[in-house]
Amino acid sequence: MCRKSRKESSAAALEARTVSAMIRMYCHARHKPGRGLCAACSELNDYALARISRCAFGRGKPVCERCPVHCFAPDKRAKIQKVMRYAGPRMPWRHPLLAIRHLLRSRLCPPPKPGKRS
Repeated sequence: MCRKSRKESSAAALEARTVSAMIRMYCHARHKPGRGLCAACSELNDYALARISRCAFGRGKPVCERCPVHCFAPDKRAKIQKVMRYAGPRMPWRHPLLAIRHLLRSRLCPPPKPGKRS
């Protein structure tokens, strides 16, 4: 899962899909917006996707949880942690493939050293 020969964007794309799924689950359970996301969750989703797309590690991108660089602003980081605490345990039932792939990447791929970027 963390091989260097994979597409450059595959790790970031998987991370983006996982985070978006978690935000959708959280928003629909907590804010009940009907279709789509509420304004606050939509803003958080856009922010998270922008940060993931600009990850400094590129091909060697770890899961955000194990990343040595915290690129989220403190207030956004607190919000995304709240979302992940809610959605994380529910992911295997709602999005089993995303959950398994995320779990494998978080367990099998070592976090990159701060000085080494791909």
